[in-house]
Amino acid sequence: MAVEIEAKMKVANFDEIRAKLTSVGATKTGEYFEINTFFDTKDRSMLAADQGLRLRVKRNDADNTETYVCTYKGPRQHGKLKSREEIEMSVVNPKDTVAFFAALGYEHVLTFEKRRHSWKFQRCFIELDELPHLGVYIEIEGPDETTVFRIREALGLNNAPIIKTSYTAMLMNYLQERGRPDRSVMFPMDA
Repeated sequence: MAVEIEAKMKVANFDEIRAKLTSVGATKTGEYFEINTFFDTKDRSMLAADQGLRLRVKRNDADNTETYVCTYKGPRQHGKLKSREEIEMSVVNPKDTVAFFAALGYEHVLTFEKRRHSWKFQRCFIELDELPHLGVYIEIEGPDETTVFRIREALGLNNAPIIKTSYTAMLMNYLQERGRPDRSVMFPMDA
């Protein structure tokens, strides 16, 4: 089973990061629009066990094709970076997948949109993410902590604090702090 090892950092904008990625020879692999939906049991047993169940709809901006991926995220492991077991599988029909989850006792907890520009550099995936209400972030995912830290340094991000909190937790806190009962976080229609 794969282990996701990543460093996530908030940045002011992507201009400097894009320039740095280009200067070090990183390869841009695509631009995507995502809808991420998380599920849990009624008693929130997955949250209590620090686990996650996600359905991602990923639309390629270049050709408007969509892919659908289910992801199980295991509990966070100890370390300087966010690290957790991750199991993914492609699915054909997102509506049937949601019905399947419901039949197993999983219900919708949160849906959020995300814009993502993906890059690859050496053995790492670098994601430039924009989320409603939260702003812009960079994620560096790699095979081990040493490699991720090396790429972070190469991109000039050594002074940027590493955030271990998931986007899901940040958005749930955002909604809760504002007393919003809705569980969908979308970009404004004119954005």
